[in-house]
Amino acid sequence: MAVHHTLADRLRARAYQLGLSPAHVAEMAGVNRSFVYDILRGRSTRPSIEKLGEVATVLKVDRDWLIHGIGEVEGTSPFIESPDEVFVSIAHASPRPSMGGGAVVEAQSDCADRAYHFRRSWIRHNLKAIPSQLRIMHVEGDSMAPTLLDGDTVLVDMARRAPNPPGIFVLDDGMGLVAKRLEHIPNSDPPAVQVISDNSFYNPYERTADEVHIIGRIRWFAREI
Repeated sequence: MAVHHTLADRLRARAYQLGLSPAHVAEMAGVNRSFVYDILRGRSTRPSIEKLGEVATVLKVDRDWLIHGIGEVEGTSPFIESPDEVFVSIAHASPRPSMGGGAVVEAQSDCADRAYHFRRSWIRHNLKAIPSQLRIMHVEGDSMAPTLLDGDTVLVDMARRAPNPPGIFVLDDGMGLVAKRLEHIPNSDPPAVQVISDNSFYNPYERTADEVHIIGRIRWFAREI
């Protein structure tokens, strides 16, 4: 169960972590001691934003972290969070997107149940994605080189299937799963997309929207060196 910390909890924990008494925090921030003590005792329901900013500076945290628990903390957080709350598991999809011939390859049994873990806040704030809509896949071939190489791990957002703005997607182009760059062709009738390989050895081609089944947009990748 997630622990919901209050403003008082964050102020108290951070001051203790830095070895500062409430009186020292107030003195360094240039505010009355009663301002800090009223917060800690739950007597202040709407403290001054400006004064909280001064207190946050003393505590070396973002004001938003002090108020809402969201933002940067210099060094380590005073709270030890549960790994299950900080990280989320992303499933490993069985098909492999091919960057060459487009054949669908089943994942090997030793990695079929393998999960990858990402920071939940990164998925929520940076990707603006839903964890249940994300899948891990591996790519094959060289048609997207040098952007993606054979064996790269990719994170696919299955909720993002529109090729606008242009980007790199996993799609089924009729021959199998492929990782390709897609770009909508303006004013096309019926709607069509340009399917592009970053490797100039492979020629781009066009497909109508009905002919291309987009699995999802690639949002992140990693490779072994």
